[in-house]
Amino acid sequence: MQDQRIEKLVAVAVNITKVLVIMYLGLVEVFKISKLLREKLDAELDISRKWASQNYSILKKRLAEQKIAGV
Repeated sequence: MQDQRIEKLVAVAVNITKVLVIMYLGLVEVFKISKLLREKLDAELDISRKWASQNYSILKKRLAEQKIAGV
């Protein structure tokens, strides 16, 4: 009777450990994926910032030229 109880407790402990390991590994993968996404998005955002900056400077020059021309 005592041995069966110990076996059940050990089985429950093993199952809980399995679940915790699976959860941990899942979280590790989520963090890896989020890190990769962040790196890729940062690269895309840099390109977008450069593009926006160039367009803003062109617009600023055109507005200055129009102001000088008196249009």
